[in-house]
Amino acid sequence: VIHDFLAGSAFAEALRDELLGLGFRGRSNDLLSLRHALCEEFQVWLSAVTQIVLEPTIDISCAKYEYTDVLLCHDDELEGRRIAFILYLVPPWEKSDGGTLDLYSTDEHFQPQQITKSLVPSWNTLVFFEVSPVSFHQVSEVLSRKCRLSVSGWFHGPSVARPARHVEAPLARSPHIPYDHEILYEWINQVYLDLDSQAQIQEEFEERSEILLKDFLKKEKYQQLCEALESKEIQWGSRGPANKRLYEAAEEDSLPDTLKKFLQLLRSEALFLLLSNFTGLKLHFLAPSDEDEDAGEGQAADTSGHSSPKPEQEETEQPANGNSHQPHQPENTPEAQDGSGTPVCAGELRRWTHGHYTLVHDSQATEFALDLLFFCGCEDWDPEYGGFTSYIAKGEDEELLTVNPEDNCLALVYRDKETMKFVKYINHRSLARLNKHPNRTGFWDFSFVYYE
Repeated sequence: VIHDFLAGSAFAEALRDELLGLGFRGRSNDLLSLRHALCEEFQVWLSAVTQIVLEPTIDISCAKYEYTDVLLCHDDELEGRRIAFILYLVPPWEKSDGGTLDLYSTDEHFQPQQITKSLVPSWNTLVFFEVSPVSFHQVSEVLSRKCRLSVSGWFHGPSVARPARHVEAPLARSPHIPYDHEILYEWINQVYLDLDSQAQIQEEFEERSEILLKDFLKKEKYQQLCEALESKEIQWGSRGPANKRLYEAAEEDSLPDTLKKFLQLLRSEALFLLLSNFTGLKLHFLAPSDEDEDAGEGQAADTSGHSSPKPEQEETEQPANGNSHQPHQPENTPEAQDGSGTPVCAGELRRWTHGHYTLVHDSQATEFALDLLFFCGCEDWDPEYGGFTSYIAKGEDEELLTVNPEDNCLALVYRDKETMKFVKYINHRSLARLNKHPNRTGFWDFSFVYYE
């Protein structure tokens, strides 16, 4: 940390005004002077102090953070980056304003563990650190209406060897458990058990690769579920690491019976078959195969194990990839299977509140799958709070689909190998909801994935 980095307060103020667009003239003398200072005198000094060989290449950019802006945990690692720097041009700043530079410790797998130091931005102060496999850091959420302005970038040098990325163990996948159709009639709104309704849902789903089923559970069962979620007996564990996710997941052994039974429903043979009828995917042996449909013999099994006529499909399934012209890939390809040819699922009960999120990351698995999200406790939840699930095309920023939390709603989304997802950071605005719901800081969801 170097205080009073720029000589003379007038120069720092002029630079700030240029960056904020006050009298901005494009290639300003102040910006050129800063670049020259960093690339010449300071680079030589920095290389000598750190004993890191630096090249002439330097990246510089300006960042302006305002209320609720945040930059989540990352390590800055990219080919050739050796030293990161940040020059703060901020008004008087307190820790309560947020926007701190948080530095993480790491575990034996070089994964971020916990915040060990928080640096409060300070006028005309420069911070620098070595970019490495353990240089995890974040800019915490700005909680005030002040403008957090900075100039930041990287000094480059010869790349160094990096350890192999740690591969996480995924959530365990399991086949369905043997519960018959009676469990559906106990929990689910009768509308969704009607075969004509299922045929309509499947037609819409096959056209759009996603659907939102409102009032999915019977009203009284949904109320029981919400009451059970408030139980103080539930043990919640934080899910990380911070460069990939931060939320709470329930320990299933600690759940009240109502929640255990709902998880049994989500894993039940009867629901696998119902999801087949909703989507046209083969998640149960009674679901019609592609060969049956091609032969004009397509039939949708009802949830009691019989079969009934199914409307002829006019279009092939299109995964949630935003490209209606992409050739259809058969669902029985090895990539779409779990290896055994048996449909399986994996899932958990999650609790979401201020500061929680998931991130798209390099090691995120991408494969053909059906995502199921069921939401509870979302009264008066505003999308500007975050907490919604966003689907994007792999390697692109374009948003394909957003699923917002909504009470007693079941969201189904079919994604392909080019589709990734994340849950948007839940920001400080979400605390305004406490005015209407003093005991409700967030919401819950049951998040499951089904594989053919």
